[in-house]
Amino acid sequence: MTLRQDIHNSEIPVLCRACEARHRGVCGALSPEQLMELSRHSTKRKIESGTELVSDAGSIDSYANILAGVVKLTKTLPDGRQQIVGLQFAPDFIGRPFKRESTISAEAATTVSVCAFPKTSLDRMIERAPELGHRLHLQALDELDEARDWMLTLGRKTAAERVASFLYLIARHGNPEAESEGKVSFDLPLTRADIADFLGLTIETVSRQLTKLRKDGLITVENNRHITVFDVTKLERRANV
Repeated sequence: MTLRQDIHNSEIPVLCRACEARHRGVCGALSPEQLMELSRHSTKRKIESGTELVSDAGSIDSYANILAGVVKLTKTLPDGRQQIVGLQFAPDFIGRPFKRESTISAEAATTVSVCAFPKTSLDRMIERAPELGHRLHLQALDELDEARDWMLTLGRKTAAERVASFLYLIARHGNPEAESEGKVSFDLPLTRADIADFLGLTIETVSRQLTKLRKDGLITVENNRHITVFDVTKLERRANV
């Protein structure tokens, strides 16, 4: 069952009324009654940057919708080396239904707001609401498509295209309207070292490419983290998306 457009706002739980996950995320598949049931078990939390949300090989006992902020996903080798393998934004879903153990680590890259709920509660709801399972399946496929696109970025794009692709990724997810706007500003969610790790480049190369974009008039960089993109369309072309 999907939410009808004519449902009055008073039928929606207070916790859910202003939630982006309800409009664009997995909760959009739930009826008001199902949202009410899930909200009884839900908790909104603010999580500071650097806090681990999910541990690699850790047991999965809860799920969460991202309401704001950026989460980085990492894989760890047996010798302790790590690789950032993805980023998540609002209203992405944290957790993997039908699995008991996580295969990745999820860490707050920025201050993150989430709506968390027990795994058992959502698993029961999936059984009773096929549309919810369908929505989760579609999100998993979207993540697979994004991972394949990023493989292309790392495997075939130049250093300049990789850095532009990263900035375009943040601009697009930080502001869903960015693709149709000329100018957008945001704070980088990763350190230069993490950006280099994510892009398969050195820190020096990342800095050089940011400087080049700045000299070309596409961006400004303030306080080493705040980016203003003056023309998202031009950045998209630089990224060769």
